[in-house]
Amino acid sequence: MEVNLISDTVTRPSKAMLEHMLQSTVGDDVFKEDPSVNALEEKVAKMFGKESALFFPSGTMANQTAIKLHTQPGQQVICDHYAHIFNYEGGGASFNSGVSCALIEGERGRITAEQIKEKINPSDFYHSPKTALVVLENTTNKGGGACYASTEIERIRQLCNDEQLPLHLDGARLWNAMRATATRPTFYGEHFDTISVCFSKGLGAPIGSALIGSEEDMQKALRIRKMLGGGMRQAGYLAAAASYAIDHQWDDLDKDHQRAKELGDAVLQLNSVRYLAPVDTNIVIFELASPSQEEDFMQAMKDNSIKLISMGSGKLRFVTHRDYTENQHRYVLECLRKLTL
Repeated sequence: MEVNLISDTVTRPSKAMLEHMLQSTVGDDVFKEDPSVNALEEKVAKMFGKESALFFPSGTMANQTAIKLHTQPGQQVICDHYAHIFNYEGGGASFNSGVSCALIEGERGRITAEQIKEKINPSDFYHSPKTALVVLENTTNKGGGACYASTEIERIRQLCNDEQLPLHLDGARLWNAMRATATRPTFYGEHFDTISVCFSKGLGAPIGSALIGSEEDMQKALRIRKMLGGGMRQAGYLAAAASYAIDHQWDDLDKDHQRAKELGDAVLQLNSVRYLAPVDTNIVIFELASPSQEEDFMQAMKDNSIKLISMGSGKLRFVTHRDYTENQHRYVLECLRKLTL
């Protein structure tokens, strides 16, 4: 039995999703004439209580568009030191927008209003870059799927209002956060100027993200997406998959979260594991007692045809997803129980 727990991006479309894709009506989205893309954008915007949305081929491009939308070269973005926009988007913030990142050492990728306030540069101090944008990530990827408390988001929104700063949400796994914290999409629409959401992670669509915001901002984002090469033609087949995922596969995230918790419990029983990050959603991050044990642990998993990812220095990660079956789950738990490291 082969099991892939590297990421929730490894899923493949279900038969029902593929049938829905084939039945979709398409056009040329570069001319905004693809009915399925237009319908998805309208659906997502309405879901979050925003005026407009724009379909993107990737979450990275959606985030990079948001950064360019809100900033000018030479300015600065505040985010956590674990943030995806800083660690995993190829240096795009500096390359595409000419901005620097003021990094905060938050708690598992989450930052507070007090920490943000300390990082805001005085507007009249021309020696330092002008603070132009605050970015939060929910759930946190490198932080192990941690979720923001709604009360902290409210406090950060108020601070941004006071400081006249836009607030962007990297919501690549926001669907997971909403399931885990029972928060409504409109809550995020009310508190963020722009939101990116990904359809190809927990929801199981093959490709696609969306950027959500005001009509004015999305018109500007359309031009930026074009400059970044994100214009697609008959993209309705992909939009149909995303729409199907929202309608039929969102509830399945609860199973991913439960299995992740059970994996975490099993990992915690191993003598070779010294730390397990709290398992809030579908990401399980743990550290071995010694980084020297990593090669042996990874080999033991490979011998059992179980794929996971190394984050370096003895830190490892499992990610559960909709293609991770109950039989596979029982198999992985049994392999972990038999592990002698």
